[in-house]
Amino acid sequence: MKQEALAISAAEGDPGRRLNLLREYAQAFALRSLHEAGAFENLSFVGGTALRFLFDLARFSEDLDFSLENPAGSDLEKWMGKLERDLRFAGFDPSLSIKKDKVVQTVWLRMGGILKEAGLAALPAQKLSIKLEIDTRPPAGAKTETRIVNRFFLMGIRHHDLPCLMAGKIRALLTRGYPKGRDWYDLLWYRTRNPPVEPNLPFLNASLEQGTEGEGIKASNWKAVLVAKAEAADWNALLRDVGPFLERPGDRDLLRRDYLLASIREDP
Repeated sequence: MKQEALAISAAEGDPGRRLNLLREYAQAFALRSLHEAGAFENLSFVGGTALRFLFDLARFSEDLDFSLENPAGSDLEKWMGKLERDLRFAGFDPSLSIKKDKVVQTVWLRMGGILKEAGLAALPAQKLSIKLEIDTRPPAGAKTETRIVNRFFLMGIRHHDLPCLMAGKIRALLTRGYPKGRDWYDLLWYRTRNPPVEPNLPFLNASLEQGTEGEGIKASNWKAVLVAKAEAADWNALLRDVGPFLERPGDRDLLRRDYLLASIREDP
């Protein structure tokens, strides 16, 4: 399977796209391993990478984010132990580090040698890295679905539905301490679907009430707050952030302040 990953990556001429495809293969491998371990009986897949895998968002992503729906069934060490064994059996050189001391548990998956073999690094010591995060105390009220995904591997994945995924994205836009172009691109994707997706407002409220960073912000005024943020944003910086991850580079021209503001203000 390692050779398959290298072959998929090598078929692309652009180094940035080669890296994105190599990372995405590793993400799919991890999701397949979690599926086989039964992890999705307890976890839901969320975040931008979930949009990519489940709904064909036309941008690549870096991390794998999950919501722990059933704490009693959590067995992170077992799931990660299986993933490490699976990767070694497939010819990769993985190392995993697990941190469970916070509400959001973090796993860093690093694979040595493969970047050099793919022609993307000069030294074998340079590693391909993927971060997995699990929110162990997610907001109440999420609605979940399960679907079969076929991206490099066939797997069954439980995930938040689109209105809840959108609520999670809006929370990030409202409370993140720094602007991120990928967030704004995802919001444009939600708002330009036909019909536009509307967030699950009770779930968004529950999410905002969990932390202090969203203090004073309510689900009822999310559009007004985001309009103000969009008007004040450094759009050149946002484009620099999202550009390397776009599947279609021309989409960069679509992430414009006027387009985004019109999509936010549009009634459902």
